[in-house]
Amino acid sequence: MAAPQYVFDTKHDRYPLAVHVFLVQEVDRGGDLMEEKVLLMRRAGSGYADGQLGLPAGHVDLGETPTACAVREVAEELGIQLDPDGLRPGGTMFRNSQEPRVDIFFTARSWEGTPQIREPHKCTELFWADPEELPADALEFIGQAWNDAQNGQVLREFGFTPIPA
Repeated sequence: MAAPQYVFDTKHDRYPLAVHVFLVQEVDRGGDLMEEKVLLMRRAGSGYADGQLGLPAGHVDLGETPTACAVREVAEELGIQLDPDGLRPGGTMFRNSQEPRVDIFFTARSWEGTPQIREPHKCTELFWADPEELPADALEFIGQAWNDAQNGQVLREFGFTPIPA
């Protein structure tokens, strides 16, 4: 069986690497019960997964580190400030998409400001979701990435069909 043919992005001056950020807030359910929620964004206008819920994310520009990318993208997309020292690595995923992707996931539990849509041409809705019961229209890899982040799985290969030997 032949290996799949991919179309690689040659239009952008960046690494073939994307960063995704789980912004986590604890919600008081009354008494001593707390519940974690993660912020999802309804994608629009990119041509990839428009209408689905994704995480704040972006591509790492040339000369930029993944941590700096996470801070920049969250500021651009949501208008909030992350402390780079407060970002926790949540795993890496080699993912089959429109092209092979390497995704780095971070978790942030504190930030300055209130998340709001800053790029309405790329996002139409913000949605706080239970990460253990994500909405059906969340991107398919988010649940796996959350599980990996919670369980210390540092590398995941996602969406590939093994090529028979």
